[in-house]
Amino acid sequence: MKAAIFNPYLDTLGGGERYTLGFANVLVNSGYDVDLEWGSPEIKEALKRRFGMDLGRVNIVPDVKKGDGYDLCFWVSDGSIPLMHARRNILHFQVPFHGVNGKSLMNKMKLFRINKIVCNSKFTKNVIDKEFGVESIVIYPPVDTDSFKSKRKENLILYVGRFSKILQSKSQDVLVSVFKRLYDTGLENWKFILAGGTEVGVSGQLNELKSLAEGYPVEIIESPDFNTLKSLYGKTKIFWSASGFGQNETESPEKMEHFGITAVEAMSAGAVPVIFNGGGHKEIVRDGVDGYLWSFEDELAEKTLKLIREEKRSHAFWVNAKKRSMDFSLDSFEKNVVSYILQK
Repeated sequence: MKAAIFNPYLDTLGGGERYTLGFANVLVNSGYDVDLEWGSPEIKEALKRRFGMDLGRVNIVPDVKKGDGYDLCFWVSDGSIPLMHARRNILHFQVPFHGVNGKSLMNKMKLFRINKIVCNSKFTKNVIDKEFGVESIVIYPPVDTDSFKSKRKENLILYVGRFSKILQSKSQDVLVSVFKRLYDTGLENWKFILAGGTEVGVSGQLNELKSLAEGYPVEIIESPDFNTLKSLYGKTKIFWSASGFGQNETESPEKMEHFGITAVEAMSAGAVPVIFNGGGHKEIVRDGVDGYLWSFEDELAEKTLKLIREEKRSHAFWVNAKKRSMDFSLDSFEKNVVSYILQK
């Protein structure tokens, strides 16, 4: 059996690309010969460095011809509907595209060739179903929870995400400002680290962040490899995210966090998440059970201080967060892909 995979965003090395690689590995494990379309085979090494995923059994080819001649084709949409030619065609939306004339006659015709539409979260699904007039399914992204281990914890708050404003609003500046306020009002012996990719869409905002953080125990790590991330997660006590803060979830869903893979990674290593109450984040964290959701900057500061000051509460969240992360493991992803895609 032969499978084709297309993702126009591979070099951005983000969550959607990790999803693509996870799907490729499930296909390989299910007996498929997998071809991944990209212009250069060097992309394999870049993907391995960032995600720690072995792609030795995946072939890099210049053109998968929209699935022509393949038994299955997995296609990551850029907001459009491709005319796919495989025997079985799977269209994946990692972004809640809207306002793209999704219900056009041409799109309706192309959708006849598509067997399944898959979204990475219920948040994305709700937007896509309304925009294109379809009934998609949700298969949450794969997280290699077994690779992230809790180590000796340090007084460390961590954020992981791209330093980019191409699509989503990551709002790292908000996090830095809140940390500075906590520090100025007596938070001692704590450090804040921001780590993320700088490969695509980074202009002046990185320098602005560095200037904003100057003089405070704030460290910025650019394009960390997988081993660096594992180390950071392992020693982190609290994981922050402000992705989507200040955005209107209804008017600009694409600017929200579509899921939040890095939050799950942190949870699997025993870090307690305190993340913005919007987008896909609400499907990960149960507020007050395995972490906190926040809506305002003051709330982020207050809930963070509560975790720091109440060790029993923090430990309970730590245990619950690790358990919760397993709902998004590689095994769970593979079972869902096999059940909802490959066996139907």
